[in-house]
Amino acid sequence: MLVPVLLSGGVGSRLWPVSRAARPKQFLPLGGEGSMLQETLRRLSGLECRSPLVVCNAEHRFMVAEQLRGESMAPPEIILEPAGRNTAPAIALAALQVRHHDPESLLLVLPADHHIVSPEGFCDAILRAASEACEGRLMTFGVVPIRAETGYGYVRTGDSLAEGLFGLAEFVEKPDLVTAESYVAAGTYFWNSGMFLFRADRYLEELALHQPDMLAACERAMAAATRDLDFIRPEEAAFLSSPADSIDYAVMEKTTHGGVAVLDCGWSDVGAWSALWELGQGDDGGNVTRGDVILQDAQGSYVHSESRLVTALGIEGLVIVETPDAVMVSPKHRVQDIKQLVDTLTRAERSEATVHQRVFRPWGAYESLVMGEHFQVKRLIVNPGQTLSLQLHHKRAEHWVVVSGVADIVRGEQHLTLEPDESTYIPIGMKHRLANRGEVPLEVIEVQSGSYLGEDDIVRFDDVYGREEPAA
Repeated sequence: MLVPVLLSGGVGSRLWPVSRAARPKQFLPLGGEGSMLQETLRRLSGLECRSPLVVCNAEHRFMVAEQLRGESMAPPEIILEPAGRNTAPAIALAALQVRHHDPESLLLVLPADHHIVSPEGFCDAILRAASEACEGRLMTFGVVPIRAETGYGYVRTGDSLAEGLFGLAEFVEKPDLVTAESYVAAGTYFWNSGMFLFRADRYLEELALHQPDMLAACERAMAAATRDLDFIRPEEAAFLSSPADSIDYAVMEKTTHGGVAVLDCGWSDVGAWSALWELGQGDDGGNVTRGDVILQDAQGSYVHSESRLVTALGIEGLVIVETPDAVMVSPKHRVQDIKQLVDTLTRAERSEATVHQRVFRPWGAYESLVMGEHFQVKRLIVNPGQTLSLQLHHKRAEHWVVVSGVADIVRGEQHLTLEPDESTYIPIGMKHRLANRGEVPLEVIEVQSGSYLGEDDIVRFDDVYGREEPAA
């Protein structure tokens, strides 16, 4: 049985300001109708697969669950990493979970933030690779290079196994341009896609051989794992004792049973804004735009607008990205360095480095509209059937005005039902709860006032999502 294992732990900082730690690129619609996570699963529709298994950051658990709801016949299993330990331990958690059902199941390991133009070509490569994987090989997918790329690692193929299948000779690091050109000319080097196919038991056997401490830590973590709603939580201390390493270094560079399936399907890891420029449909000047954008006398640029009109005159080879709270401008050839901007913002403790103006919660989302001294105005959107925690605040009061939908409200000992244009007041220290029992989204304007307005001023008494951290 083929088990898709979706790795959803990346941050995508090179796509800032659209991709941020609180909602990274795999949860965004970049290059497809759905999010990159959803598209990763959808492109497997032609294959016979078991329900997916997702390994993700615990902070992203509700976004994963929400986005994958209804995307497969059975709900996914979601393993929550207590902290990032790179890909080798993450895959070990998945392999250990699958081993309980069928140790010879094929794990199809897929980063959840890639773009593929031809799902049919991708599925064909998976079916070709499956024959070798069933026999015990650890298969990776090598992308046919379309240029001398210095931003990707490469795999070198060995002896031919079958049409489009080869033994794995070696992994090589990101090369300089001259070396990359020689790789493309040789015809035996392919881009390292970071996707893999192998039996669960074979991966664990290789891990035991090459990284026994890592396997032991992951086994302890999964043996003591707990269930939290629909999530699997490996035991934190055990998992954190695992060495951090990628599957490339930990296993694939060391195994003598590796293989390569050649992949020619319009693959991109969407690692920077230049990749979206390449994937987009350019105008006569080679410009790719998204949102409300007007360009004049522009050449070879990518301009992205989310909340307002963006205009540009006389530009060439630029990337301009606008979001409600940040604007980023860079030469197209420097977009790989945007991570340095994010590092600078992080050191300065700027919230823009990690969170969006719109913050997503398991019940919906909120966004800050206006903030001043001792007051803040927010827009709350509560999804149908969802409810916030029963809570109180020690340092702020709240005024709620219903804009659309019907609000079900607990206010101290009162139970209220408010319709559009109706409002209520929540004094400091009063227990309260907001819920949407209807079938359409509930929109509420919240005016906060008080001596402190931070999200950590919250005491929860009941939360249907099992949260303990401060969050609305």
